[in-house]
Amino acid sequence: MRMLAAERRDHLLSLLAREGKIVAKNVASDLGISEDSVRRDLRDLAAEGLCHRVYGGALPVSPAVADYAARKTVTPDGKRKVAARAAALVRPGSALILDGGTTALAVAHLLPPDLACTVITHSPTIAAALLDHPVAEVFLLGGRIFKHSAVACGAAAVEAAQNVSADLCLLGVTGAHPEAGLTTGDAEEAAMKRALAARAADTYILASSEKIGAASRFRVLPWEDVNGLITDADPRHAVVEELVARGVEVLTTDPSDPSDQSDQSGN
Repeated sequence: MRMLAAERRDHLLSLLAREGKIVAKNVASDLGISEDSVRRDLRDLAAEGLCHRVYGGALPVSPAVADYAARKTVTPDGKRKVAARAAALVRPGSALILDGGTTALAVAHLLPPDLACTVITHSPTIAAALLDHPVAEVFLLGGRIFKHSAVACGAAAVEAAQNVSADLCLLGVTGAHPEAGLTTGDAEEAAMKRALAARAADTYILASSEKIGAASRFRVLPWEDVNGLITDADPRHAVVEELVARGVEVLTTDPSDPSDQSDQSGN
């Protein structure tokens, strides 16, 4: 007896939560239905914002696609932990490219007051947060403001980014998935993030736990183009373990994590 549509929906959501992805042909084989039926179910789930469709199936959708105000309330403690770990990477006298978004804003607030550095950002929110930082130099890149993330995007912003350089780039994403790579929900914002990362010697991704294993529509970068990932996700999280196995440097907020290979010496 075949599943009813509502039962298939529950089965797909359960599979997505348990395995982190849906392969349409496998589900069709398991349930004895056509791949077209599975794809229709996935289209319906995607329309409700419950999954992100990809070729051959679906991935978990990122909750970070909500508007800027709503994202401030999503895992604030996790974002603070990620921000603290990231701020510790910024060395005295260095130049930092700081992306926009709520986690990056937390980084700005956590930079030590006595840290002399240069912060380059395309986020007016982050630039404003650093006005009270006594010794940090702040360079604001301009362009059309993408209100979802409170950042400048578009051709003017990308051109401005191409004329700066930095030691470190701290980049936010809405999804960090082993196969889909690093993703976000807007094409122009993805292009801006690529432009920023290209101007830094090292690039680390800021990804609080809700973004791990999730995916959005537009790819920012593949894993091989970044130095590592900073996350508060459990080191035993299946996606984190898979990333480590693939050679991705994962800096967690758990100091006892044996997979954390970051340099604590300051060199």
